[in-house]
Amino acid sequence: MKKILVIILICVATFGGVCGITNAFVMQNEQQVIATASSVYTSYDHIKKVQTKLKQWGYYTGKVDGINGPLTVAAIKKFQRKYGLTQDGIAGPLTCAKMGITVSNSTSSSNYNNNDLYLLAKIVYSEARGEPYAGKVGVAAVCLNRVKDSRFPNTLSGVIYQPWAFTAIYDGQFNLEPDSTSYQAARDAMNGWDPTYGSVYYYNPATATSSWIWNTKKVTTIGSHVFAV
Repeated sequence: MKKILVIILICVATFGGVCGITNAFVMQNEQQVIATASSVYTSYDHIKKVQTKLKQWGYYTGKVDGINGPLTVAAIKKFQRKYGLTQDGIAGPLTCAKMGITVSNSTSSSNYNNNDLYLLAKIVYSEARGEPYAGKVGVAAVCLNRVKDSRFPNTLSGVIYQPWAFTAIYDGQFNLEPDSTSYQAARDAMNGWDPTYGSVYYYNPATATSSWIWNTKKVTTIGSHVFAV
């Protein structure tokens, strides 16, 4: 009996250990999946699709602007509650399946490397650290829009280091290390969120000294910056 009891205890301990390891692995893997996918499910293009669907069905009453703000989150939760889904306010895989939205894991960020992300975060921090979050993303988006515009260099480093393109390069602020918010703003822009709607210029009307900037076409204002084309 003692031998049998010992064997049972060993099996229980071993099985429990395996379960603990397995559960830990599953939790870690789930967190990695969520972290990898989060940029896809919060990207500008994805949120616009979600907002369009929710607006058509009467869950959302705001603008279809690609911004995952409080109204959008509340609308997603309302939809999730209706269909018995977890009410986390994120239009993830299950919620998208119910909406009939196909999600691709490929994003525009695949066109850039870690050095590009670092440079973009630095320009965001040095040029817009006092701006609202959408304004930070806007500065990053302007840089990316310039890469795609034939009037500017066709690489991110070329755009950022273009002579006299950004004041921060010359006044030393570009040498400051970016914070986590600047990195996130850079990622959001790389993943497709453009709150400037294609702008390639931005300026502060209170401090702008270049006369030519006033001849650009204003697109939108975020914080203290006017974004223009």
